[in-house]
Amino acid sequence: MLKLNTKVSHADSIYAQLVLPYELRVNSRLRTTLASGEEVAIFTQRGAVLRSNDLLSSDDGKVVQIISAEEPTYRITCNTEYDLLRCAFHLGNRHTVTQVANGFLRIYQDSVLKEMLEGLGATVVEESAQFEPEAGAYSTSGHHHGGHHHGGHDHDHHNHNHSHIHNPLAPIPTRQKIHRGTDTQSS
Repeated sequence: MLKLNTKVSHADSIYAQLVLPYELRVNSRLRTTLASGEEVAIFTQRGAVLRSNDLLSSDDGKVVQIISAEEPTYRITCNTEYDLLRCAFHLGNRHTVTQVANGFLRIYQDSVLKEMLEGLGATVVEESAQFEPEAGAYSTSGHHHGGHHHGGHDHDHHNHNHSHIHNPLAPIPTRQKIHRGTDTQSS
């Protein structure tokens, strides 16, 4: 079995490509099969998300390129940036895994969300597409050796204290009371 456990930035040759849907690209431990039928085990850092074109290497130097599978999604567009921002807010408020792109949003197909988005004035189109959602505020993906990935290019912010990248500053509560300005304090 081929064991892939190191992410590399480039390779002289690609041994194989592995097409995976998003739900499998978020697993830190995955056992699957290449198109050739060869079994492969993937071991990544917990919380990491594999993106399309990521390269994973085995101990013996074989490199496999990850390809995002085409999945049933909705492409969401609006007439104004404000309306698109409102849609993003409502999707985030529902903890919906969302891809944010230049001028559109993409989510998995869900008829209830489609109805909500259309009610907000969005145009929602079904399409089969590679799904590359945002990683989330506490994820380790999107950080490449101290840089931040922004639309196809990396920025190195010369911050050599990376402890905050891999761990949130505080435990993430499963339920959190939201305090509003109108709440009364009891003493």
